[in-house]
Amino acid sequence: MAGQSRKWMILVATIWIQAFTGTNFDFSTYSSDLKSVLGISQVQLNYLAVASDLGKVFGWSSGLALLYFPLWTVLFAAAIMGFVGYGVQWLVITNVISLPYILVFLCCLLAGLSICWFNTVCFVLCIRNFPANRSLALSLTVSFNGVSAALYTLAYNAINPISTQLYLLLNALIPLIISFAALIPILRQPPLEPLPPEGVRRDSFMFLLLNILAVLNGVYLLLFGSKTSGVTSARLLFGGSILLLILPLCLPGLVYARNWYLHKVHSSFRLEGSGFILVDVDELEIHKGMVTREASFDGYQVLNDDVVRTPIAPAQKSFIEDDNRSCCNKLITRNQLGMLGEEHPLYLLLSRSDFWLYYIAYFCGGTIGLVYSNNLGQIAQSLGQSSETTTLVTLYSSFSFFGRLLSATPDYIRAKFYFARTGWLAVALFPTTIALFLLASSGNLSALQAGTALIGLSSGFIFAAAVSITSELFGPNSVGVNHNILITNIPIGSLVYGFLAALVYESHRTAGSKTESVVCMGRDCYFLTFVWWGCLSVIGLASSVVLFVRTKRAYQRFEQDRIASSMFYS
Repeated sequence: MAGQSRKWMILVATIWIQAFTGTNFDFSTYSSDLKSVLGISQVQLNYLAVASDLGKVFGWSSGLALLYFPLWTVLFAAAIMGFVGYGVQWLVITNVISLPYILVFLCCLLAGLSICWFNTVCFVLCIRNFPANRSLALSLTVSFNGVSAALYTLAYNAINPISTQLYLLLNALIPLIISFAALIPILRQPPLEPLPPEGVRRDSFMFLLLNILAVLNGVYLLLFGSKTSGVTSARLLFGGSILLLILPLCLPGLVYARNWYLHKVHSSFRLEGSGFILVDVDELEIHKGMVTREASFDGYQVLNDDVVRTPIAPAQKSFIEDDNRSCCNKLITRNQLGMLGEEHPLYLLLSRSDFWLYYIAYFCGGTIGLVYSNNLGQIAQSLGQSSETTTLVTLYSSFSFFGRLLSATPDYIRAKFYFARTGWLAVALFPTTIALFLLASSGNLSALQAGTALIGLSSGFIFAAAVSITSELFGPNSVGVNHNILITNIPIGSLVYGFLAALVYESHRTAGSKTESVVCMGRDCYFLTFVWWGCLSVIGLASSVVLFVRTKRAYQRFEQDRIASSMFYS
């Protein structure tokens, strides 16, 4: 029982880590000040944003470090990298020290690398401690990475809502403090033990409660995350957000107390003269649900080992060969994924057509959303909405959080409505396309807010679902390496998309000179950028649809085998 409660402490610790280490999402709040202090162009500012994302290229280094060092040392290495990277930038932006541009670039790179190391630590903790509910644990914890900007905005308003330089100081200090807070649960990890049916059911119930709390967190931050009514009010609001983050610690205790009561106290009451035990009818239903849930997990294991390796019948093989004669069917069936959960080493991964479709869908979807958030400060400024920057950042952050939470939807509704996770990916890409063309067609505040919310919702879903999709398509044991290969598209996209936006921005500049940082005003500053990004998102949407069609059969076979296993064990 104590071991089970410790794993929930670990989950709460990963939630705290994720909630305060999404420091790249508040770049747009201080980017204008950084640009002014350094006296750089929009293109050079874009390179600093790229440097932060470039840390993901070296994400494999965190996995390598875990091979030789304990988990807690990797956690603190990430915290120290972030402390140095953001701390030095804070000294520069406050004019305490002066550094050449290349050293500021390296600081941004170091800060970006720290985020990747934090994420790896959280992924490993979730996978180790929740093997039966891996996707639920990952989607929940990764969701909180999306609220970082909103939490930092509340902290900023509570301390000194005048200077945006404070964001960099908070980015340096808070992750280090959270690392110390998370140290004890990480050091006291319980040994991995197989869960009984009732344990799997209890965990599912716990995740449902935690997701409800997460929704309350998101609504709270959406409503109050950008309020600037006064320092006292801001401090109360920030205290409320911290309370909501602490509240999940109470849930495991309540659930285990109820479980202890039902099994130790309630079940001990017997009718005299009879062997009948007082059992609540609801408990029987819960027990049936527990068994079904365990059977579902067993079915997943059976799928990976034996079930899906059943050879295709000759008649079916002949039918497939006839279909392959058409170009369309060749596109769909060539090198098609036959089963879920098959491990893909590097050489096999890069030879998979499904991987490259997945890569393009991410590159033309979620990555565009991230680059949009990096440019949000300049977008708001160009439209004369500089005062709304923190509100827009909070809006993006909150809807990104909701999008990440929604990524767990397939796991909760699969009993009533089953849809391949790659299909959900295609659905999630659609709002980005709508938002970008909406932004291109209108420059008013309402369109800006609606577009920001849609892009945050879409990219948040993609970021959270990507880990589970990578695990399902290319193997859970290889997810650390394979997912880091997938997200190499982020720095590439950040460079390409950001450079494109910066060129368009500077070509329409309306103020400044060649020796000063330029400011562009008007819709033209980003109009062509939104059009190009919108067209690229259509390519990503088409790629995700093709990926869904190619992988639909593997997902259907997986679900059929899961149901068959469930019926067999029930």
